[in-house]
Amino acid sequence: MFKIMIGVLFFTIVTLVVFLNLDPNITQNSITETSSIANNFMTVSLSGEIQKPGTYIVQRDHTLGDVITLAGGTTTNADEHAFHLTTTLIENLNYYIAPAYDPNDVCGTTALVKVGINSATETNLMTLSNIGTSLAKAIIEYRQTQGLFQYLEQIMEVPGIGQSTFTRIKNYIQLL
Repeated sequence: MFKIMIGVLFFTIVTLVVFLNLDPNITQNSITETSSIANNFMTVSLSGEIQKPGTYIVQRDHTLGDVITLAGGTTTNADEHAFHLTTTLIENLNYYIAPAYDPNDVCGTTALVKVGINSATETNLMTLSNIGTSLAKAIIEYRQTQGLFQYLEQIMEVPGIGQSTFTRIKNYIQLL
């Protein structure tokens, strides 16, 4: 059995050397072209109130509005104050399009009470689930030092707010 494995390995190495010596430019051109294409594109995901949620491959200079258009647009329940169409995309990020009305309401008439993370006071921020005094102060400090939030997921850059907190509050925040 060992002799067969050595023979297969030797044959594979010889075959690779022969193919590489037939046209040495094949490997160089393929790698250069692939790298160039990979540098011009990135993947981003859309979820929430979007017609076709999923992961999209887009050019690096595209905006959130461009990806939403690729995804067939938002649903009628999308909160227009929860995203900016001109947001510059970040590679591999999942952009969540929040609902304006309670998704559990069959008739879709119960508006969600939302807090604007770019303008809310400490007291208003504390109405959110799992946001106490220290996190409310951290959110205010973040927007004073880093600037206004450009997309909902950016709130996870605030120290103390992780994925689980974001999941609990994402339907109850907006960018106003």
